[in-house]
Amino acid sequence: MIRLLTRAQKLLRAAADEAMSAHGVRIGQNLVLEVLWERDGLSPGELAARLQVATPTVVNTATRMVKDGLIDRRPDPGDRRLVRLYLTEKGRSAQAPIEEARARLAAHALATLTAEERETLATALQKIVDQMQSPPAR
Repeated sequence: MIRLLTRAQKLLRAAADEAMSAHGVRIGQNLVLEVLWERDGLSPGELAARLQVATPTVVNTATRMVKDGLIDRRPDPGDRRLVRLYLTEKGRSAQAPIEEARARLAAHALATLTAEERETLATALQKIVDQMQSPPAR
């Protein structure tokens, strides 16, 4: 079972990386963009909390995204010690093509599943995520 989950994850990640790179976005950056499309101007800590990753991960990703012209860093107007991350025009304009690419990828990955199987898969994957986020029993 773990072998199948790992294989599926690797294949999906490679396909997602290819789909995102066609639009100038690296894998992982699409997740940051997705959150900023919903709420622009978050701090790296706020973004990390929404993505459920460590703040240094967001800081490193943001540094690459600034270099790639997808986001800008600006000082927080109320607290100069903080920075906020804002979409650039390039980052904003990537929304439609990225969402379309993700929809095509999902459609391809799930094409052979019935609606009931999709529902069961979503439920099972959420249970696995929830279980893996809790400490193991001793």
